[in-house]
Amino acid sequence: MQLDNVQLNDATSAQEFARRIDARAKVTPKGSWILGGDWDETKWTPAEFPTKELIDPVTHDTPVFVSRYDGHMGLANSPALRAAGITAQTPDPPGGAIVRDAQGNPTGALKDAAQDLLYKAVPPLSHDERMHAVTRALAYAGSLGVTSVQHMSADYADIAVYGELLERGELTTRIYVAPSIVGFEDLAKIGVRRAFGGPYLRIGALKGFADGSLGSRTAYFFEPFTDTPANRGLLSSEMQPPAAMRDRMMKADAAGLQLCTHAIGDQAISIILDFYTNVVKEHGQADRRFRIEHAQHMAAKDFDRFAELGVIASMQPYHAIDDGRWAEGRIGHDRASRTYAFRTFLNHHVHLAFGTDWDVAPLNPMLGVYAAVTRTTLDGKNPNGWFPEQKLTVAETIEAYTMGSAYAEFQEKEKGSITPGKLADLVLLGDDIFKIDPAKIRDVKVLKTMVGGKWVYEAK
Repeated sequence: MQLDNVQLNDATSAQEFARRIDARAKVTPKGSWILGGDWDETKWTPAEFPTKELIDPVTHDTPVFVSRYDGHMGLANSPALRAAGITAQTPDPPGGAIVRDAQGNPTGALKDAAQDLLYKAVPPLSHDERMHAVTRALAYAGSLGVTSVQHMSADYADIAVYGELLERGELTTRIYVAPSIVGFEDLAKIGVRRAFGGPYLRIGALKGFADGSLGSRTAYFFEPFTDTPANRGLLSSEMQPPAAMRDRMMKADAAGLQLCTHAIGDQAISIILDFYTNVVKEHGQADRRFRIEHAQHMAAKDFDRFAELGVIASMQPYHAIDDGRWAEGRIGHDRASRTYAFRTFLNHHVHLAFGTDWDVAPLNPMLGVYAAVTRTTLDGKNPNGWFPEQKLTVAETIEAYTMGSAYAEFQEKEKGSITPGKLADLVLLGDDIFKIDPAKIRDVKVLKTMVGGKWVYEAK
């Protein structure tokens, strides 16, 4: 959907943010919503969260809900708040926060689970709208050399579209879908187990959320944020209470389903490792391939636990060069030194699985390879790399993107390397990324993309 929605990520000021929403409002049909956005206030001066007062004058009666680029916060205008019934009297939901002004009135900013209050008012996508979005995304993936994706938090309407395209022979990207762990019983009761399906479409993983994000200051830490000393972040609504998540994991594992859990703050990661330990103790050893998605800010004590439990660090290198612009101001130098700790994970013999986290970050894998190899932050202030001791080689990075991610979905024997007998998923690049200056990797273009022996993209 983001390919069609308003684009706010590279808006470098609050004024430009408002101008783009104004332009979209002028062409938005009456009754439709303005969604998407992916805004990033850290690119503004001052770097402050926006409020509804910034956009109300230009949107009038058109409801707006535009997300922060991490997906853990969004901004609603007054018509959207009214549609959702959010007022000064609305309590913060468990695992979320309604940002308020000095008088207690909503500013329009909603964090984590508070966004769900708003999304309930957004009209659902029609089948045709969903089909349009998916077919555009498949073409876009092919143009960037992406032959496989893992769709986290997929809903059943998405899976239905994938199934329809598969039936028509039009699924040009391989997809492993992971619905929300909250609905694990849907898969468990029909006997679907991890990595169930065929070469183009699989199911059997579950996506859980332990906490929020660093950018929205909702990642859950042992110690407070450096710049907001009264705040240690938020546990997600799925962790209210934590025992509820542990119970879901126990039951989902007993049903043979794979656990993939978003955890960003060091305490959130530690709690999920505790739960995974409980699963093994109760159910015994098995080839589960536990995953922690992002594994962003590690406690030093937990690297060994990752290795002992065989947990996969499912990470997205681009975030390191993005968050590295401002992360130390939020959590200090010591905690930042264990942020996106690629090298430390490898030194502990932890499986790395790299992805892009689109649309939180760009889908282009070349930007991810560039990020892991150089760790040069987007603001140019760390030319030798942000915490350069965590850099990887090009070969290590490609291994994590290909074989590492195939392993993370139980498919390392079928794909992930150019090997006789494996699926013929190949990408032809315009340069040899193993030989060129690493700084140039981000500019490398895809010439051709092959999936299953068929060319699905050729550059014009």
